[in-house]
Amino acid sequence: MSNALIEYITVFVLAGFVGIEVISKVPTILHTPLMSGSNAIHGIILVGALAVEANAHGTLQVVLGFLAIILATINVVGGFVVTDRMLEMFKSRRPEQSKQ
Repeated sequence: MSNALIEYITVFVLAGFVGIEVISKVPTILHTPLMSGSNAIHGIILVGALAVEANAHGTLQVVLGFLAIILATINVVGGFVVTDRMLEMFKSRRPEQSKQ
């Protein structure tokens, strides 16, 4: 294996451990707003995946780029769905009275 590949794998594994530690320390009451915001940020990742896909040259690059686009899109949509559900919790449950 090349040194660059070993470095990439090391960074990936360390990022996974850091992510698990950070997420496990978030209180339950803050989890939904935090995840909603972070999923919406995936819009930036979606733009990046589209840019990478535009410059893909091999079959593997095209397939991985397409997979990245699909997963980022699912995450963006999920973030907005969670945000919508969260905002629904703050709406009044009583029916509005008509003004006459």
